[in-house]
Amino acid sequence: MTPIVAFERVSKRYVLRHDRPRSARAVLLQALRPRSAPLTRETLWALQEASFEVRRGETVALIGPNGAGKSTALKLISRVIVPTAGCVRVAGRVAALLELGTGFHPDLSGRDNVFLSGALIGMDRDTMRRKFDAIVEFSELADFIDVPVKHYSSGMFARLAFAVSIHLDPDVLLVDEVLAVGDQAFQLKCLDRIAQLQAADVTICLVSHSLDTVRSVCRRALWFDHGRVRADGPVDSVVLQYQAYATEQEAARLDHFSGGPASQRWGTRRLEITAVRILDGRGQPSSIFATGEPLVIEMDYDAHGPVEAPLLGLAVHRQDGVHVTGPNTGTGGLRLPRLEGRGTVAFSVPALPLLNGLYLVSVAAVSQDDGETYDYHSHQYAFRVANPSDYQGEHYGLMTLGGGWKVGRGA
Repeated sequence: MTPIVAFERVSKRYVLRHDRPRSARAVLLQALRPRSAPLTRETLWALQEASFEVRRGETVALIGPNGAGKSTALKLISRVIVPTAGCVRVAGRVAALLELGTGFHPDLSGRDNVFLSGALIGMDRDTMRRKFDAIVEFSELADFIDVPVKHYSSGMFARLAFAVSIHLDPDVLLVDEVLAVGDQAFQLKCLDRIAQLQAADVTICLVSHSLDTVRSVCRRALWFDHGRVRADGPVDSVVLQYQAYATEQEAARLDHFSGGPASQRWGTRRLEITAVRILDGRGQPSSIFATGEPLVIEMDYDAHGPVEAPLLGLAVHRQDGVHVTGPNTGTGGLRLPRLEGRGTVAFSVPALPLLNGLYLVSVAAVSQDDGETYDYHSHQYAFRVANPSDYQGEHYGLMTLGGGWKVGRGA
């Protein structure tokens, strides 16, 4: 079967000018600059030799981090831009929901923009007049249809743009993160309509950072990374590859975590904390955990002279500053003897109750009466809780209480 979309070694280059004036003052300064002064330009390859095909009736997800080339690929399919090299072939009518309001004139009303959108893809006014009521009904914007769209909220833009696109009888529908805008009820309505389009054999290319949406809507996925197609295949397989890669990248970043502006260290150093390790249940260093997994924080110390019964402890803060917990050896029932020389203490959590998020760890060694701080490392260590998309536990809040549900007889 002939593909409805085909990319053959497609590359797209942008030339970025960093010296472009942004104000009247900048224009004046540029005019006074010696002509011999070099222009500052940077070449950005948004796509590099990307090759793939999409068959009629397929729903394909384009996934990857920001700047990977996903949106550029959609713009090439919609013919908004042309490739620098390679060939893009598209058969049939394309309806595109790219950036919010693309194709809309801000000074025109919603009504006028509906007819303008139809005209841009070659639909005559009579055809759009027949479709108009259905478009307005789907968008739920009857009270605002004669208001200039520059006064619309982002959610209203999304409603009208989606309503127009699905009523233009497309052979190919391009959707770029529009489903992330608007209320949940309208998102569900859009997903229902996408299912109807799939049943009608419409080809859909979807860009989304919501991997749950990708898995529920698509059967195939393309993973873009730095302008190249890194993987192409069944959606579950490609999503798992992408998640594994993203986890590795996050772990590498956290391994070099510097703590940021809040990161400080102070103390007399009579007892010095020389190393801190965050370990998984196998005793291996890790920066990524799932809710319910074991976690161990080890602290190596070096007492440079006799230190009588010190307290060693830690504090865990969520990235937004919420103080989660602050255990120490005293509250944990461990009375340390007089310490001298080197040793290690460890704090073990058999089942981590924290939910998704980035958490910052501080460690401390203080005197029994809290009168002397020997060593304090503030917000210098980090770990992330990142549950897989098929995680069946709680998703909302700070932590799980580990409780259970049961149903009893009514009165």
